[in-house]
Amino acid sequence: MQPRPVPEDFSLKETRPHLGGGKIGGDKLTSTYDLVEQMQYLYVRVVKARDLPGKDVTGSCDPYVEVKLGNYKGTTRHFEKKSNPEWNQVFAFSKDRIQASVLEVTVKDKDFVKDDFMGRVLFDLHEVPKRVPPDSPLAPQWYMLEDRKRDKLKGELMLAVWMGTQADEAFPDAWHSDAAAVSGTDGVANIRSKVYLSPKLWYLRVNVIEAQDLQPGDKGRYPEVFVKAILGNQALRTRISPSRSINPMWNEDLMFVAAEPFEEPLILSVEDRVVPNKDEVLGRCAIPLQYVERRLDHKPINTRWYNLEKHVIVEGDQKKKEIKFASRIHMRICLEGGYHVLDESTHYSSDLRPTAKPLWKPSIGVLELGILSAQGLMPMKAKDGRGTTDAYCVAKYGQKWVRTRTIIDSFMPRWNEQYTWEVFDPCTVVTIGVFDNCHLHGGGDKNGGGTRDSRIGKVRIRLSTLETDRVYTHSYPLLVLHPNGVKKMGEIHLAVRFTCSSLLNMMHMYSHPLLPKMHYLHPLTVSQLDSLRHQATQIVSVRLSRAEPPLRKEVVEYMLDVGSHMWSMRRSKANFFRIMGVLGGLIAVGKWFDQICNWKNPITTVLIHILYIILVVYPELIFPTVFLYLFLIGVWYYRWRPRHPPHMDTRLSHADSAYPDELDEEFDTFPTSRAADIVRMRYDRLRSIAGRIQTVVGDLATQGERLQSLLSWRDPRATALFVIFCLVAAVVLYVTPFQVVALLTGFYVLRHPRFRHKLPSVPLNFFRRLPARTDCML
Repeated sequence: MQPRPVPEDFSLKETRPHLGGGKIGGDKLTSTYDLVEQMQYLYVRVVKARDLPGKDVTGSCDPYVEVKLGNYKGTTRHFEKKSNPEWNQVFAFSKDRIQASVLEVTVKDKDFVKDDFMGRVLFDLHEVPKRVPPDSPLAPQWYMLEDRKRDKLKGELMLAVWMGTQADEAFPDAWHSDAAAVSGTDGVANIRSKVYLSPKLWYLRVNVIEAQDLQPGDKGRYPEVFVKAILGNQALRTRISPSRSINPMWNEDLMFVAAEPFEEPLILSVEDRVVPNKDEVLGRCAIPLQYVERRLDHKPINTRWYNLEKHVIVEGDQKKKEIKFASRIHMRICLEGGYHVLDESTHYSSDLRPTAKPLWKPSIGVLELGILSAQGLMPMKAKDGRGTTDAYCVAKYGQKWVRTRTIIDSFMPRWNEQYTWEVFDPCTVVTIGVFDNCHLHGGGDKNGGGTRDSRIGKVRIRLSTLETDRVYTHSYPLLVLHPNGVKKMGEIHLAVRFTCSSLLNMMHMYSHPLLPKMHYLHPLTVSQLDSLRHQATQIVSVRLSRAEPPLRKEVVEYMLDVGSHMWSMRRSKANFFRIMGVLGGLIAVGKWFDQICNWKNPITTVLIHILYIILVVYPELIFPTVFLYLFLIGVWYYRWRPRHPPHMDTRLSHADSAYPDELDEEFDTFPTSRAADIVRMRYDRLRSIAGRIQTVVGDLATQGERLQSLLSWRDPRATALFVIFCLVAAVVLYVTPFQVVALLTGFYVLRHPRFRHKLPSVPLNFFRRLPARTDCML
């Protein structure tokens, strides 16, 4: 056996960055843009040109602008045969990487052989003005073009040049000097920071009641009719109607997830099961969701009859005709606005509001997140014979997703971008993920096919664990579980602040139900919730992958924990030890009480006797004493309250002690893709574990059945003894005061060890002899 390697540093580290341009001190705020470190940029806005000279007798030219600063060079798009072009493009050069003192803006004429020089404008960086929001944007000015000898040329260029920070409104859409190696329009679009909104999701309830006047093809048999409903990629069907007639009834609910804008109609078809593998369509109808009624509460809506249409080929006719029958279907269809559509795991939900906006309660605060930087990132891909990483961050809270810009070829990227969300419930979680951009040179398609962005790590922060109005600056480890074990991929540096607008409203939220009231008035089944959550995540991932630039499917699924419900031996062990940790307090109390009963510490036992006598004599002190004790414990633990947000714990997750085969099983596909002998071994292991669980469940059932057999006369002698004991106990308890009985019982339980026996007690012996139904088991 090889010794287990020393684990890496997976701990959370508190930091003291220079936020808002100055070092933060305690909980004080330094500026309005104060959760990130200021980064200085030189901005160049190329607006337009006029009166550019032509290169031939027609006087036309194909102009573009080249902005050059040291070794960095950016170009605008070029126009064909236009002497007064308009670009309106912004270039941003990081001040930390400036290695020149002169900015050169050159206008060139596009040519197949060599681009022609048309003129330039030079700027001394020492004379560039500074601008910090909320100052108004700097007005662009016209500059005369010069040749290389500084002589004036024909043509003018409208420019604006200034020094600013990442708080500038031109920053998100600007061309950045650190992305100069990115080629293609799609590649440049894929590196910019963007804000996305999840589509508005609704639950669509289709209550299929009955159908009338169906016309099956075979008149000589009773039809076996069911209804199939299709919405996009979702397909559900009712059971076969028990009333086998042309007027079947179901009264069954079908639930779908629909997203605004509603692009596809609901397609309903009534079908007849002719043979086991053949269904005959008796009628169809298409229902546009734009006209479906929206329900905000539990009150039922009105039902409607819908006509069914059938496509048949009429005999003697060569073409297909559409014939309308008198068949119709009776349904109640509505969009449920009182539910919250769960697209996240219920353990990490960032939004719990109902779909309908009129049901929203006012916000209780603001969440501010500063994504500062990352350190020690691992190389995610190879380029030019060396490892490289092009990292970007995605943060998700509520319906708002944010994506930082991509930092090219850096293991220590600095983003320093700040985002804000409204908070409606403190018991929610914000998720921040770090990814490697694999689409910088046009790789993959826009829908997430081909190349996939690699995951670097993820951080979750629960807002209820944060103190209000305090800035948390920490470096979080980025941990990812691989088939060969848990691996630290680097660290991400975040600044978080949760600001509460009304402390009273936030405290009042703790008395409200977690989900909207429709989840309790008309609850959905567990299987329905699992299916609907799967459909919701698919819809969200498809819609966001259609944005520009796309937020790809693999990124959305990783942020939403799509595969968290799959079987994992590691997770099962972790959950078992979590239960043992919860029960650890009860076990400790039991051990302490056993020591009291065995007089391990006589002084403590005597004090317990005195306390017990006081509580029996004055029973009205029992509950005040218990709550006072809990209050004192809470006040005592306040000194050791957690001062840092929780983070992912490898020991709690059993990620550091999982065996390779268990991790390989966790990363296996569904259905499995492993060899038959490996699957057989895992199946046998699962059977052995399930056998132990089966034994424990059987033992619990046995104890319950013994309790039931006390009065069942299954064992006539045992039941007779118990009945007689109950009669005697009733008489004794009626005659004897309750306080005397309680004192005698307590003294008996706390009796000295010399009055105890090592054999089991009489009640326990009697209980173990009671019959159970194990004798009837096969």
